Amino acid sequence: MFEFQIHATEGAARTGTLTLPHGQVQTPVFMPVGTQATVKTLTPTEVAGLGAQIILGNTYHLYLRPGHDLVREMGGLHRFQGWDGPILTDSGGFQVFSLSDINTIEEEGVTFQSHIDGSRHLFTPERVMEIERALGADIIMAFDQCPPGQSSREVATEAYERTLRWLERCRRRFGELPGEDPEGPVQTLFPIVQGGVYEDLRRESARATLSAGDWHGIAIGGLSVGEPKPKMHAMLEAVQPELPPGLPRYLMGVGYPDDLLEAIARGVDMFDCVAPTRNGRNGAVWIAGEGQANIKQHRFRADPGPLDPECDCYTCRTYTRAYLRHLFVAGEGLSMRLLSIHNLRFLVRLAETSRERIAAGDFTSWSRAWLDRFHAGKAARANA
Repeated sequence: MFEFQIHATEGAARTGTLTLPHGQVQTPVFMPVGTQATVKTLTPTEVAGLGAQIILGNTYHLYLRPGHDLVREMGGLHRFQGWDGPILTDSGGFQVFSLSDINTIEEEGVTFQSHIDGSRHLFTPERVMEIERALGADIIMAFDQCPPGQSSREVATEAYERTLRWLERCRRRFGELPGEDPEGPVQTLFPIVQGGVYEDLRRESARATLSAGDWHGIAIGGLSVGEPKPKMHAMLEAVQPELPPGLPRYLMGVGYPDDLLEAIARGVDMFDCVAPTRNGRNGAVWIAGEGQANIKQHRFRADPGPLDPECDCYTCRTYTRAYLRHLFVAGEGLSMRLLSIHNLRFLVRLAETSRERIAAGDFTSWSRAWLDRFHAGKAARANA
């Protein structure tokens, strides 16, 4: 269980299989986000039909509503939401810093105010481990301090050092829980590398994190939180040599098409992001060769073609651009579902093709050509 087998490499990019209690995951993989035990607007059957292998749930949101104890009572997150494949839960660390109206960070943990009703709560490393065990995901994340992307060196250092101290408390409590709950889920704990946009801190964080336990995977956090994209790429390049090849690498909260390919080229295996469904609900779609577009644009008003001629999703196989624009402009809920289906399939398929290209040995040339075309299309529209 939790074995990670690498099948092929090209440069830093690689393909592999991660074995989890609820199934195997082929990497690189994009994980749709089911923040509140649902991938917004879609059923689990539809999500699986898009080729999704593993989905993500959010500890912060599920703790506040409906509550982790209720989820446990209902048989755990898999049964509760009707998804029988692997699930990963984040720790809520990002949300307690970004969503709560008020939070206080102390060594014990973070006291925060609920964005729902203003009630106050305390997340400690131990408490988060207990909540994530109740939720029952295959992979659970350690509780970390996630600083903003433009944080000073002092703030980034403080966050990485506290994350490391909290990791030891997470590891200890994680190890105790099976003895207290022998009938509970089989899980693995991933630690999180921090360090802001400072290469030496990233390397220090990676080395210290790896020495703190015997891990089945490792996450890279604190990126795509406001820093320029070249900085994110530089941090991945800095940390990559520090990470053992035999551990799957999870880049948290990253999921735009260009970010996916740039990170795969730098050795990342797993991704998640709310962008596909959030963008879809706001009319934004990804189109190969065109970049990101908004379906509300006048150019789509009488366009009889598919949304993306290169996409094999239900939306692109079935409907015209004109019809999708009509639905969205008319405020029809179906438009949000159809655009979310496309965006999710776009990223899942991008990961699938990356696996194929790495195995074939031409990922580098293919991904550079794909990115050049994607960015050129975006630039052409911007100058139109």
